[in-house]
Amino acid sequence: MRPLTASLHAACRTILRLRACLGVLLLLSACDDNAPPPAPEIRPVRIVTVAPRSGGDSVSITGTVAAETEVNLAFRIDGRMVERLVNVGDRVSAGQVVARLDRQNEENSLRAARAQLSATRAQLTEARNNYQRQRELLQTGFTTRVRYDQATQTLRSAESALDAAQAQANIAENRLGYTELHADAGGTVTARGAEPGEVVQPGRMIVQIAREEGRDAVFDVPPSMKDQAPADPVIEVALTMDPTVRATGRVREVSPRADPATGTFRVWVGLDAPPPAMRLGSTVTGRMEIGGGTAIEVPASALTRAQQQPAVWVVDPATQTVALRPVEVLRFDPARVLIAQGLETGETVVTAGVQALRPGQKVRLLGSVSAAR
Repeated sequence: MRPLTASLHAACRTILRLRACLGVLLLLSACDDNAPPPAPEIRPVRIVTVAPRSGGDSVSITGTVAAETEVNLAFRIDGRMVERLVNVGDRVSAGQVVARLDRQNEENSLRAARAQLSATRAQLTEARNNYQRQRELLQTGFTTRVRYDQATQTLRSAESALDAAQAQANIAENRLGYTELHADAGGTVTARGAEPGEVVQPGRMIVQIAREEGRDAVFDVPPSMKDQAPADPVIEVALTMDPTVRATGRVREVSPRADPATGTFRVWVGLDAPPPAMRLGSTVTGRMEIGGGTAIEVPASALTRAQQQPAVWVVDPATQTVALRPVEVLRFDPARVLIAQGLETGETVVTAGVQALRPGQKVRLLGSVSAAR
């Protein structure tokens, strides 16, 4: 009986403890119903006060100086080149001889053509005299119409033969002149092709000449810069090694196709009165203003998204709460964003803590920095 009595006493003590705990919980519940709700969370944020700035931006890119026009000089006939009178870097003037071919074959052709020309002249003289005789005899009745017609035909054939012989002599004389290669304009030799002693074909490049009449600055421009460039920009060009040597120019030509390896577009900028120090092949730096207009700049950390559109958190100074504002981005880089529309001068934008905010949330401002420039 004693073990059973002890068990009943232990069970009673457990029931009493449970009732006491339940009473405490009910008392606490009654106290909570009368307690005030917890204060809303105030999140500390960093801010910036926005102001307008010029939407334009100065960009720089490196290029080289090249001739506006480069021509490949080549012989118009084939033959063995016996002499090249210029080398890379030499300056040439208009009409200067730069190379020669072996003249022997062309001289022989010219002599043969001139000999044929002399023979046809003699035949023409004979045919003309015979025609005159036949015409006089026909008038007096001492010859026939048939012989007169034959003399007329022979005269016309001799005249045609003389024309052909004269043309052949002219061709032979021109070919003899083609054995010398002349520069068509002044400039600088930038490359050479065949060497003396080689048999060259017509059109093969012997020397390449950069003409003197113009200089270009050539740049390989990324697509983004090409698309943002104004219609007719003025490009400031300076020597990379000596920025005090400067010139200006305008875009003369833009490649319509991107380079398959780099994805850049080649741009030729015609330089206005370049200084002599801007020699061919010199490395230059070109600067250009792109963009333009007026925009508002904010740090890149201020930008977030709302319904798949760019947005920023704007602080209401009266209530110290934030609201999500959609914006239109003009241009951005890793450090800053230019806003074209959506913000007004003097508004306060959150720059740190944007991912943890919700509309209408109260914030505590940690600092304000003017974004004006």
